[in-house]
Amino acid sequence: MTDPLIPATLAFRDDGTPFSPAYDDVYHSAAGAFAQAHHVFIAGNGLPQRWREKRVFTILETGFGIGGNFLATWAAWRADPARCERLHFVSIEKHPFSQQDLSEVHSRIVADATITPLAQQLGDAWPTLVPGIHRIEFEDGRVTLTLAFGDALDILPKLWLRADAFYLDGFSPAKNPDLWSLPVFKSLARLAADGATFATYTSAGHVKRSLEQAGFSAEKVEGFGWKRAMLVGEFAPRWRVRRHEPPLPLPVGERHAIVIGAGLAGCALTERLTARGWRVSLIDQHAAAAREASGNPAGVFHPLISRDDSVASRITRAGFLYALRRWRALEQSGYSFQRSAHGLLHLAVDDEETRAMADAIASLGYPPDFVTPASQADAQALAHVALPRGGWLYPRGGSLDPAALCRAQCDAAGDLLARHFGVEALRVERFDDQWRVIDAAGQPIASAPIVVVANACDAARAADLRHAPTRIVRGQLTLLPARVASGLRVPLIGEGYAVPLADGFTLTGATYEVDDADRAMRVSGHAENLERLALMMPGVANELATSDPGTLEGRVAFRCVTSDRLPMAGALADEAAASRNAAALRGAWPLDLPRAAGLYGAFAYGSRGLVWATLAAELIASQIEGEPWPIERDLAESIDPARYLLRALRHGTLD
Repeated sequence: MTDPLIPATLAFRDDGTPFSPAYDDVYHSAAGAFAQAHHVFIAGNGLPQRWREKRVFTILETGFGIGGNFLATWAAWRADPARCERLHFVSIEKHPFSQQDLSEVHSRIVADATITPLAQQLGDAWPTLVPGIHRIEFEDGRVTLTLAFGDALDILPKLWLRADAFYLDGFSPAKNPDLWSLPVFKSLARLAADGATFATYTSAGHVKRSLEQAGFSAEKVEGFGWKRAMLVGEFAPRWRVRRHEPPLPLPVGERHAIVIGAGLAGCALTERLTARGWRVSLIDQHAAAAREASGNPAGVFHPLISRDDSVASRITRAGFLYALRRWRALEQSGYSFQRSAHGLLHLAVDDEETRAMADAIASLGYPPDFVTPASQADAQALAHVALPRGGWLYPRGGSLDPAALCRAQCDAAGDLLARHFGVEALRVERFDDQWRVIDAAGQPIASAPIVVVANACDAARAADLRHAPTRIVRGQLTLLPARVASGLRVPLIGEGYAVPLADGFTLTGATYEVDDADRAMRVSGHAENLERLALMMPGVANELATSDPGTLEGRVAFRCVTSDRLPMAGALADEAAASRNAAALRGAWPLDLPRAAGLYGAFAYGSRGLVWATLAAELIASQIEGEPWPIERDLAESIDPARYLLRALRHGTLD
């Protein structure tokens, strides 16, 4: 079970230096946070010289603290005309400050006019204090801060990236010995690029010896402030210290990718790839984007709370929070997709669930801006309708128009997007170092070094996958007349869901019919939706007493799901190569599997396309570019499209 976050306590010493009561240590030298950052970490790692002329440069920091090192590095990057194209700054923090406290610290320590606006941007973008990885983008994505909230001993083994430089920061080895231990340094060695450098203000002998034992060279140099010496060095192992090499960008002759499927999955991929300068050919069998399930009049978005903080909960939490950040960026660029703004109410099924979820929210330490219990009275006041019981409120949850979101993502791609609509992608095939997409007539549609299949249950067929099982689930929605449930003010979920639309209409549903491909509207489907709605909103039964379900309008769409109800997102396996080497791969882990170079999948999002699509797209784009992954590696492996192949190998059932 995930440990709840314990935020840092805001405190200052008499000289104004930020101080941690928990560790009895200061966050930076009394000589100044930014002077320390420049001397110890920036200059100690040979920056800015080492990032010049590079496309991507990645820094990994072991303690974010007040963010001084990040802000100083960001400012140095901005000031360097020969800077790298994209700067990734990954930092771990066990006890993050609240947004208010971080802003208070910055107001006291930031006097440099070049740092002040950066500190303001950081404060404005500061994430909700929940465990896990939070990705924040600045400078139109050219500076990316990836914050990992949690204990470094737990999180470091779960990161997957190639670090060019390490900022070994944190409270002193005497105050926080775990952060300066051999297991931490071995985890860093697993992530180090060839020639990666490190710098740290400490010069303790046991730290130097542990770094050398992990594969780093280390030497003492002039320290900062009252410290006479500090340590710098580089990754220079005299023996093999890791089983797998950290990720590299996929070598391609041109930055061109094909995305098959123009629903939520494909349009999110289009936006994330073009944001990195990739040219994208988007293929869909329909005449426009979002014509299947992504074309529903509205969709809901919210986290998933579970008492054990399951894998599904962690992935959904990460996806929800990252989607909110990307949607906000689109909205700030002038795009609109009718996103609701007053939260989403999750109605408990019974009193036992009410108590259980309230206990889970408290034990996991979730802050009220993420989720908060709602009594029956509070829920009714929020919803403006009578409800049988309370539940819990997601203040940042809600509903939006998925088709409008897809259009916004495609429009944001600009001239880098080529649309190939009204043509069916039957299969993909390898030709030299390219992938070709073939239509139903056997003619090529487009070719590129990268292909992502994002066309739901057709994805496995298009990519010729035998070990990526999915099932189709029919879902029928019901559109209520304007006079019915017209008082509802926020999206409501529970036994089903109800979403208030424009002009007083309400959308409710949806049915869940596995392996049913019938597109025809059914009276029984409307009746089922109304029955579930009445359990959540008893007053609806009276409003519909004289209505005939057969006269109601609605829509039928199809979900694509896996047996574990998790999505497929990531690099596809080379199943033929795996089959040939099945005996050797029987004990394999995901990184051991042979992959089909340049072939990726993004499908089987079920009912959670809105909260999974953007994060999955960022994961795939990061894999292609060799960038730090936006989620923990164990979570990425749980949604790996090759996970069913891996199970077959382990069980010796690969045919």
